[in-house]
Amino acid sequence: MEQEIADLAAKVAALEEGAGWTTTVNLEVFYWWCTALMFIIHAGFLGYEMGASRKKNVLASGIKNILAFAFMIPTFFFFGWWIYLAFPNGLIPDLEAGAGGIPWSDAMGPNLSDNATGIFWAAFTLFAATTASIFSGAVIERIKLSGFIILAILLGSVVWILGASWAWHGDGWLLTQFGWHDFGAAGCVHMVAAFFALGVLINLGPRIGKFNPDGSANAIVPHNVPMATFGLMVLIVGFFGFLGGCIIYIGNDQWVTIFGNPTTLSAVAFNTLMCFAGGIIGGWIMTNDPFWMMSGALAGIFAAASGLDVYWPPLAFLLGFCGGVIAPIGAKWLEKFGIDDAVGAVSVHGFAGLFGVLAFGIVASGYPNGDYPDTNFMGQLIGAVSMLLLGLIPGYVASLILKQAGLLRIPESVEILGMDAAKVPILAYPEGMHSPDPNGSSVPAATPAE
Repeated sequence: MEQEIADLAAKVAALEEGAGWTTTVNLEVFYWWCTALMFIIHAGFLGYEMGASRKKNVLASGIKNILAFAFMIPTFFFFGWWIYLAFPNGLIPDLEAGAGGIPWSDAMGPNLSDNATGIFWAAFTLFAATTASIFSGAVIERIKLSGFIILAILLGSVVWILGASWAWHGDGWLLTQFGWHDFGAAGCVHMVAAFFALGVLINLGPRIGKFNPDGSANAIVPHNVPMATFGLMVLIVGFFGFLGGCIIYIGNDQWVTIFGNPTTLSAVAFNTLMCFAGGIIGGWIMTNDPFWMMSGALAGIFAAASGLDVYWPPLAFLLGFCGGVIAPIGAKWLEKFGIDDAVGAVSVHGFAGLFGVLAFGIVASGYPNGDYPDTNFMGQLIGAVSMLLLGLIPGYVASLILKQAGLLRIPESVEILGMDAAKVPILAYPEGMHSPDPNGSSVPAATPAE
């Protein structure tokens, strides 16, 4: 009998060990595919920004977006991941906590016993690349490539990940001290990137012809609105990977957020689709413009992002609708201050994200935040101000330094000619397919008389 009991105990232990291994592998596979979906975000950004550019700049905009992605990956490996691990308590690094993120650490390579670090690093790298792409759209058609790459690396591999360490790390001070809750990163991704872009735009200045001497704004028409609109839809497809990467499966059929509160993929599915639809409807009511309808869809997601894990779906729809209304209003408001945000990134990601962070503090105050302080409005307000300043100040200071060094803006002659003609060795479109108008927008080529 004793031997039978011992054999049974050994079998139970083996089953438990196998179950734990299955959970580990399933989590690794889940994040693998979340990361793959997040690549689609950048296909969307590529089409979105190239479509939003004028014909004379379309390839230069594409090159800028592609290179931001390429430079983000190695820099995030060499120091971005270390920053995330080392700075949860503020601006003083915890060297012991950051040891696992240095490039020569055992975890930063093919360690067969580590089924987590690489896959989480990959997901966070794609988050970092998203911040660079948000910034990229705002500054198209007049920023120098060298200056842009420097700023993109600063944003994605330093500034954003510092905010993530404060706001998304299990020991982050915003979480442990103030009960911060921001499931979908409306603050530490979207606000940081948008207000970093605003800081740069202040120094970069508007495109030639954007504003009249009296300060009134002129519309600079994209060369391909259908392409830009389609790119926005593709981008939103990728956000299902982004939002999936914000949730962790801990076994026993239980998912939790980075904040430790239970949630489900069903909650995220309900709420993402509802706020997406609300954002489209809000943008449609405000503009009847398909570009702003799809931008409104994005703004709707960000307006509800902080609570996608816990909201009742009709509330997510209402917040999404508000985001779709906010986006075009915010873009027009910025123009009154002489800010030329070519794609409305500051409004879509920044203003809607700010609204979403603060809205959670109002409608979900007191919600249990796992082992951390309960959510509250003051915690959301402190976090929102922190994310805004974390983006705005480095963006402004770094771009001012680049401006003084002559590395921020292309020469006026190149801007008038078009960046493609000056910098790119191929044509975007076959000769005769389009002819540029004086402002560089595209119009159909005239048909020769027979």
